[in-house]
Amino acid sequence: MSPRPNGLARAALRFKPSAFAGTFIALFMAAMIVSACGILLETGARASVPAERYAGAPVIVAADQQAHYTTGSGEDRDTESVPLPDKARLDAALTARAATAPGAAAAIPDVSFPVRTGHTPATAHGWGSTAFTGTKLTAGTPPRTGDVVTADGDAAVGDRIAVDTPSGKRQFTVSGTTREPATMWFTDTQAMALSGHPGKADAIAVLAKPGTSAATLATQVAERLGNAAEVHTGDGRGAVETRGLAFAKELLTGLGGSFGGMATAVAVFTAAGTVTLSVGQRRREYALLRAIGATPRQIRRTIASETLLVAPLAGALGCLPGVALATWWFGRLRDKGAVPEAVDLAVSWIPMVAAGGAAVLTSLVAGYMAARRPSRTKPGEALRDASVERLRAGWIRTPLGLAALGGGIALAGVAASEKGEDAANAALGVVMLFMLAVALLGPLIARACAGLFGLPLRAAGAPAALAAANARTNARRLASAITPIVLAMAFASTLVFLHTSEDRVTEKQQRAGLVADRVVTGPSGLAPDAVARAKVTPGVETAVGITRTNVLVHMGGGLQSVSTQGFTGTGADLARVQDLGVRKGSLEAMRPGTVALDKTLANDLGKRVGGRLDVVLPDGAKASLRVVATYDRGLGLSQVTLPQAGLASHTTTVGMPTELLVKGSAGPSALAPLGDTVTDAAGYATAKSVDRDLNAWANTTMAAVLGGFAAVAAANTLVMTVLDRRRELGTLRLIGTTRRQVMGMIRWEALLVTSAGLILGTAIALATLIPMTNGLTGEDPYIPPLLYGSFALGILGLGLASTALPARAALR
Repeated sequence: MSPRPNGLARAALRFKPSAFAGTFIALFMAAMIVSACGILLETGARASVPAERYAGAPVIVAADQQAHYTTGSGEDRDTESVPLPDKARLDAALTARAATAPGAAAAIPDVSFPVRTGHTPATAHGWGSTAFTGTKLTAGTPPRTGDVVTADGDAAVGDRIAVDTPSGKRQFTVSGTTREPATMWFTDTQAMALSGHPGKADAIAVLAKPGTSAATLATQVAERLGNAAEVHTGDGRGAVETRGLAFAKELLTGLGGSFGGMATAVAVFTAAGTVTLSVGQRRREYALLRAIGATPRQIRRTIASETLLVAPLAGALGCLPGVALATWWFGRLRDKGAVPEAVDLAVSWIPMVAAGGAAVLTSLVAGYMAARRPSRTKPGEALRDASVERLRAGWIRTPLGLAALGGGIALAGVAASEKGEDAANAALGVVMLFMLAVALLGPLIARACAGLFGLPLRAAGAPAALAAANARTNARRLASAITPIVLAMAFASTLVFLHTSEDRVTEKQQRAGLVADRVVTGPSGLAPDAVARAKVTPGVETAVGITRTNVLVHMGGGLQSVSTQGFTGTGADLARVQDLGVRKGSLEAMRPGTVALDKTLANDLGKRVGGRLDVVLPDGAKASLRVVATYDRGLGLSQVTLPQAGLASHTTTVGMPTELLVKGSAGPSALAPLGDTVTDAAGYATAKSVDRDLNAWANTTMAAVLGGFAAVAAANTLVMTVLDRRRELGTLRLIGTTRRQVMGMIRWEALLVTSAGLILGTAIALATLIPMTNGLTGEDPYIPPLLYGSFALGILGLGLASTALPARAALR
């Protein structure tokens, strides 16, 4: 009677639970990673916010808030979009056209812009918007020209107040008050003029006649406006008023897609290795089955049955911590302001099914590949191979591994010869190719490491010599333990040390480049006359207002957002407060219509002094600027520098600078009336470091997720390999080896495995980091010794603990 595969699978699970426990843990962790990334990806794809301010307007008309570019040609032609850095506005004249829609009761142009009274920030609107917001007066009358309505408690009806607006400081009479905090209202006409964008509206709210549905009205308005604007209803109105939604969608999609793809590949790859190890550990059982008449098909069915006993449960249970991980990750992003508060995490069955399916498919494919050799081997050969490991190069695995190794070396050479983003992009492929090579050539690499480390081990006593002999004769077992350690070290080091390298260069450039004596800042910008007032302050030699924003440039086949600063005054004034490290050209040549570029960005764009650069300004307007200078310190200061006159009208703040750089002997008390915070250059650099630390959180989290998963996988693999050696350890005790010598051998093996993994992981990380950091920063990577040491000690400690504890249990 032939053996029954399902019965064999259940028996194996009952009598050898340790191998299945290791497989279960690996698949459980893989499902957790896949489901968490899938949830973030789905949230990015579905993210929406309900309308709040526009809830009373069934239809909202707004400009397109995306910049579009075309890639490919012919059948491969495709149009991509990226969010604009600032708000795109539309022609207020479209209000009259929208009002002619048959179902429109009224069309109201809406504007929102920052204002200040003293140091108190507020948001201003036109009074006409109260028709859809429902705002009511608590006292007084609606505003007329020269009037303002304020919040209760800010001023009394009849008071005269000074208000800083994007168009300058103005005096207004308070005509009324409302219960809306930190908000002001002007007449619609005056609000549009004060916003700094005369004739432009942020949006147009269209109210419906009785009996007209939102969908019908939207269709009618769209027919009236044609392609001049976009028409929104439902949650689309919320996207218009919540500018951060587009960036949040891009962030979540990138995090769940790009990082999720890499994390999923690592998780699946590691889980597959664990399944393969589990099958390989039972080669003696399969050899016996073949000897008593089991067919190759029955062996494969047995392994498939074993997989199906573990994988579905592991996949299903792994989704539970996956939801928790995604919830924590999403919550942290929202706490840091990267995701609007109104956006909710989308949790559906799709990521769960994908995670469970990935676990089952991974285990089935890995089990099938691992079963090929024991199922095809003749019974006699199977028994011989089961007793002694034979290291034979696979006809498929070895050529693929050599190809991956050669590709990684070639790509590393390409990355080293490139500059800027091209080098960084090429370096990303280096780590993946080298990791693939380590996985495919694992047994050969393990045999080489055993031979290399075996030389000093043989001179370190009997336990060390025995460990070296074991490593040489069990290369496949050694490879299964080394690979996840290499994964943990390579990925964690690449992500963490990329940040430390960028952070060090950024801080160095910032401290060297900021030569102003004082920096004045405010949380919502400074008053439009802050620069003029600073210039007449005693002790001030030079005062330059800086507006920080971003512009879009064509790079790498798409549009990329780059940091930008606009400055007041002349290029010579800017040079007195900022040392950009000009390499070519001169800041004194800067005029409206010109631009200075960071040298790395200029190299990426292929631009030189005298050439022209096409940019998309913050509000979507296009400009062609003449390059007059390139400089070194763009990472610490700004990648793009241009006169404020050419930038102001394309930002929401217009004439309200982000910060004020002052040269001279004026003290903090003299400059305090100009802003909320006055500091020196060192204090400003320290404050900016805090911002960089917040931005680095994502990198650290990704390193923790990937590195943590790989570390758990490494510990899991080591435990599996030790528990599988009960017979071997027992035999050593029977022939007279002391318990201390056996434990010494286990510790030496752990040191060999972890040291090999550390060295290989570090080499892969360096091969990736050197071209990447040289391309992004122009300098070699910075690896803090204490941080690297903590990584190394953590992995060494993990390896020793993961072998010593199960070895002690096996020797009882």
